[in-house]
Amino acid sequence: MHWGKDWDHNAEILHIIRRTGNGIVPVRVSLNRTIWESNRDYFATIFAKAPDVSITLDQNPAREHENESTDAWGCRWHYPGQYLDGQVVSHPLDDWSKWRTYRSPDPADYTDWDRARADAAEARRKGQLVIGHIEHGFFYLRLSYLRGFENLMLDIADNRPELHELIAVITDYWAEVVRRWIEIGVDMIVFGDDLGHQNALPMRPDRWRDLILPTYRRLFAPCREHGIEVYLHTDGYIVDIIPDLIAAGVTVLNPQDLVNGLGSLKRLAWGKTTLDLDIDRQHITVFGTPAEIREHIANCIRTLGSPRGGLMLIYGAYPGTPVENIGAVIQAMQEYHTWWCDKSSDQG
Repeated sequence: MHWGKDWDHNAEILHIIRRTGNGIVPVRVSLNRTIWESNRDYFATIFAKAPDVSITLDQNPAREHENESTDAWGCRWHYPGQYLDGQVVSHPLDDWSKWRTYRSPDPADYTDWDRARADAAEARRKGQLVIGHIEHGFFYLRLSYLRGFENLMLDIADNRPELHELIAVITDYWAEVVRRWIEIGVDMIVFGDDLGHQNALPMRPDRWRDLILPTYRRLFAPCREHGIEVYLHTDGYIVDIIPDLIAAGVTVLNPQDLVNGLGSLKRLAWGKTTLDLDIDRQHITVFGTPAEIREHIANCIRTLGSPRGGLMLIYGAYPGTPVENIGAVIQAMQEYHTWWCDKSSDQG
């Protein structure tokens, strides 16, 4: 279900990304379905007053109830229900003795490629943004899913040769998936990989540059060579590697706001890449007042926006967040998303 403006498919986004826009900040909210189901009347009133906020329900049917399933890489997932994300509970490469008999998936099976081509053609016919998707956790997290986090950290510390072999296999897989999206002719490819912990990277920045960055460069470079925008979602603290991500080809970076700090994002990324800012889900929007939320949204836009674009906002609303605070986020997004329009000084 969807309410408000459909920013996700709007070709106007390309002007925002390329900073040739008019100052509008696209604003989107992903609302957990259980929250909506318990507060339909309240949200109906809020949605009606926020026509420019794109609001969708997070309602993956595979996550509705508690269950377990195995993905294409052989990782066993536990989902707790309530449409929430899960975690890997069984790692197929928890012991390197299993490596020689392990078989990775075939990129031909990643998606229905014929359907993807048809969907892309239909989107182009409608003048919509054509997007290719790479699964969340495609590389760094996939290493941890396959090996387990502690094993992976020891692999990195020991510089295990098998780790480099695994990296090559995963990189080759995604390089072929990226090649297929490029062949289809998408406008943007969306990648997702949570690279940070709450206050630091899980490894030293120099080790990250040795082990993770080369794969990012290999996947992003052909996108940029074909004029395709590179969108990277990454949760956690990434301040130490933001310049590396931009240099590797990221044209839209989706970081968390408070974890990285608006000042750091302004200093390291503003004017160099578009920021699709992930609005706080840990502090202000959960425990703050509606007035504090309103000021936070306004501050994000004032600090990181410009008359030419370069900023988008996205907010995920999860169980446990007061509904009036979710409403305050939506109302503030509606109020401030045009703050940079018609500004006389061009700071973009």
